[in-house]
Amino acid sequence: MDEELGPIDYIVVEFPAGETNFTGAAAAELVSLVQSNTIRVLDLIFVYKNEDGSIDIDELEDVDDLGPLGGIVSSLAEVLAESDLLQLADALSPGSRAAVLVWENTWAAPFAVALRKTGAQLVAADRIPTQALIAAMQNEGE
Repeated sequence: MDEELGPIDYIVVEFPAGETNFTGAAAAELVSLVQSNTIRVLDLIFVYKNEDGSIDIDELEDVDDLGPLGGIVSSLAEVLAESDLLQLADALSPGSRAAVLVWENTWAAPFAVALRKTGAQLVAADRIPTQALIAAMQNEGE
């Protein structure tokens, strides 16, 4: 394993029915994060849950019109197995499409390396949903 590896995260983003691609503003922002070396995309996969519940999976390089995402295809590590994707697809609504994104937080790699060199190890990590933080801040102001 790369000693200089930063923390790894993933998200599954479900798109509304009829939304057929992951181009536009979100894709441009993702490319910007890669180009600024803030993150490194390790995997980006599109999952379709058909009305009958069957699942179709497209790797990024299999998509015809990548738009701005074309620039990140060469750096993919493809870390998710088909079984992982099928499990993630259980949460999707029938007739929907989702993007599954796995990335390395390259901005944090030097900090992680410094911690490892001291013998420290990560014992807990989590995310606070943005909506929960906003609600807490609004409640605090009341």
